[in-house]
Amino acid sequence: MDKYYTVDIAGLKRDLLRCPLNEHLDIAAFIMFGDVELTVHAATELIKRLPEFDYIVTPEAKSIPLAYEMSRQSGKKYFVARKKAKLYMKSPVTVSVQSITTSGIQTLILDGVDGEQIKGKRVVVLDDVISTGESLRAMEELLAQFNCEIVAEAAVLAEGDAAKRDDITFLGTIPLIEK
Repeated sequence: MDKYYTVDIAGLKRDLLRCPLNEHLDIAAFIMFGDVELTVHAATELIKRLPEFDYIVTPEAKSIPLAYEMSRQSGKKYFVARKKAKLYMKSPVTVSVQSITTSGIQTLILDGVDGEQIKGKRVVVLDDVISTGESLRAMEELLAQFNCEIVAEAAVLAEGDAAKRDDITFLGTIPLIEK
């Protein structure tokens, strides 16, 4: 059995370490942290594929470098849905989600001050990988509380059945790998 899975991300190849999800499945671990070439490339390619937008909102943490780079390239501000409330947050809004790569329930929190900025605006929801769609669902629920318009949901990679979806924007696919 190969230890790595090679993925093509809009023309840029990366070898991803296979990690056991359970006794029947492995996932290809996609970590952008530290890979500046990949982050810049993915941001450039995603921006080309997205409709007009005013803001980017991303869940903490692995997609933050991508949101930063897309913000830098597009000149559009980004916001982070945090995992824990911070002292500086005014009127934080919270939702819960169960992600395929996180054990237990995960919380997403957006500061009410940030939420006021996105009211009535066109928003892109951004993540590193979309798999089950649970993180997207939680982001949709969170953003619905601020009456913004989600114009696109985007990720670098779609995993498993998410690759069959036509309502998300992505640059490459990775499978759930049967053992």
